[in-house]
Amino acid sequence: MESTDIVNRTKLVSDLKVVIADAEELLKLTAGQAGEKITAAREKIQQGLAQAKTKLVEIESKAVEKTKAAARATDVYVHENPWKSIGIAAGAGFLIGLLVGRR
Repeated sequence: MESTDIVNRTKLVSDLKVVIADAEELLKLTAGQAGEKITAAREKIQQGLAQAKTKLVEIESKAVEKTKAAARATDVYVHENPWKSIGIAAGAGFLIGLLVGRR
């Protein structure tokens, strides 16, 4: 379940970056336009962009935090169980070797 969660967050971050870039481009293209409606729309877009950027930073920070926590937990496990870790790594390497060798 966590793997799917990470993929979903990564996709969300990627999608948000695209939307932010598109909105910024739209703001640049309409910079010379005049009128109350366009001015109001530009202000609304700028506010939305600011909120999206803040949310994006929060999401990325949480992802980095969780990744670091997982790395620390893995490091602790490996230090507490070095032979078990070596066995797991060797087994995984053996299985990967078998799968690659079949192709």
